[in-house]
Amino acid sequence: MSVITPFQAGPGGVRAAVKVTPKAAADRIRGVVQDEAGVAWLQVSVTAVPEDGRANKAVTALLAKRWRVPKSSIEIVQGTTERRKVLLVRSDDTAALTARLQTWLTSEGTSA
Repeated sequence: MSVITPFQAGPGGVRAAVKVTPKAAADRIRGVVQDEAGVAWLQVSVTAVPEDGRANKAVTALLAKRWRVPKSSIEIVQGTTERRKVLLVRSDDTAALTARLQTWLTSEGTSA
């Protein structure tokens, strides 16, 4: 059985499929879910409201902290105004970043 992952290595970095819940009780990563099409999404909740990019900034800040990457290396490349987003985590060493994110996912992919 294959492991479902929201991460996909590509040119310039790793893409991460993220499903955001704004206006939540706490900033947290709730784990990975699969949608009806079989796509894996990392569920992220943030307390910020989805106005003026506040929720997007909160998601980026939370993931940068958890993944130990600079906030400036994370860019929303798809779904800026949607709950389902695709982020690009830029890296010169995509293979190493992909491995690190997979390790993070299996060890601490859910957090309060």
